[in-house]
Amino acid sequence: MLAAVNSEDAADHVLSHRQGRTGVITLNRPRALNALTHPMVLRMEEVLRAWADDPEVEQVLLRGAGERGLCAGGDIRAIHDDAKAGTSASAAFWRDEYRLNALIARYPKPYVALMDGITMGGGVGVSAHGSVRVVTERSRVAMPETGIGFVPDVGGTWLLSRAPGRLGTHLALTGSAVGAADALLCGLADHHVPAERLPDLAAALAEAPAREAVARFATEPAPGVLAARRHWIDRCHAADTVEETVDRLLAEDDPAAKEAAETILAKSPTALKVTLAAMRRSAALTSLEEALDQEYRVSCNALRSPDLVEGIRAQVVDKDRSPRWNPAALADVADADVARFFHPPADGAAAGQR
Repeated sequence: MLAAVNSEDAADHVLSHRQGRTGVITLNRPRALNALTHPMVLRMEEVLRAWADDPEVEQVLLRGAGERGLCAGGDIRAIHDDAKAGTSASAAFWRDEYRLNALIARYPKPYVALMDGITMGGGVGVSAHGSVRVVTERSRVAMPETGIGFVPDVGGTWLLSRAPGRLGTHLALTGSAVGAADALLCGLADHHVPAERLPDLAAALAEAPAREAVARFATEPAPGVLAARRHWIDRCHAADTVEETVDRLLAEDDPAAKEAAETILAKSPTALKVTLAAMRRSAALTSLEEALDQEYRVSCNALRSPDLVEGIRAQVVDKDRSPRWNPAALADVADADVARFFHPPADGAAAGQR
C-alpha cells in the first residue's frame, strides 16, 4: 500500500499561505526530498482549486523546503510495496497525480515553479507544466524512470517528445539529469535565476506580476552539454528501435555517445522499449490530457511487470544497484510485450481529465 498519511499530515507536508498577491505552496518533506504522497497530491489540488476562484490570489508560487531540491518524485518505495502485494493504491495515486498535472497546465493564473536542486519524476510533473518555470545553477532535472523498470509519466512523454530534435528521446531512455541550460534548451524551464536570489524573487512576487518579477532576477545560465551533442543525439535516436539506437551510439567517435549507450544498456529492456513506443505515440497526440491518459494505461500495466518491483528493489530498497531484469536482453522483448502496456487499465478510468 502507498504510505498512509492523514489529512493533518498532508497539511504539514503541503504548506500554503498568501504573501501579498501570491499564493505560496511549499512541499515540506525535506528529509524525503519532498517526495509526493497521495494525500500531498490531494492537498495541492484542494489549495489550487480554492485559489483559482480567490480574487485575492493573483498568482501561485511553488517551492520545496530544504536546500536539496524541489521534489525527487513520488514515494517509489510505497509503489514497490503496492506492486509486490498486487494491490491498487498506486493506480489511485497516479490517477489523482496526473489530474493534478493537467490542472497545473491549464491553471487560470500564473504558476511559478522554483525548480531548484533535484527536480525529478513527479517533481517535474508539478513544476514543468507551470506557466513560469525557474531553474538555478543547482537544478538537476530528470525523468529517470527506466532505471527502475518504469516509464516516464506525469506528462513526461508529452514534454520530452516536444523537445528539439531527439533530445527528449535521449533523456527519456538514458534517464539523465540535466542542468539549467539544458533544461531551458529542452523546453522544461523558462528562466534561470541564481539560487542566492530566490528569496528576493519570492519577496518580489508578493508585489509584482510573475513575469515581471522573474525577469528582474533572470540571468544567463552556465553552458550546458546537449547543444554540442545534438548532431549525434539526433542521428542516433532517429533509429526505429532501441537496439539500433544503441548500435549507432556505439559507432560514434564521441566518448559521450558510447557512455550513453552503456547507460541505456543498464536500464530495463522492457521499460526502454515501452518508453520509446510511448514517446513516439505521445508526439502524435494533440493534448497533454491525451498523453496523461496514455501514461496512466502504461503505469497501471507496469504494476504487473516484474521489472518495476525489481528495479525499485535494486535502486531503493536493497540498494545493491544490480537489478535482474526479466527479460534481460532487448532482443527478448517482443512487440506484443510492448503493446500490452498500452491496453486500458482494469478500472477503465482516465487520468488526464479535470
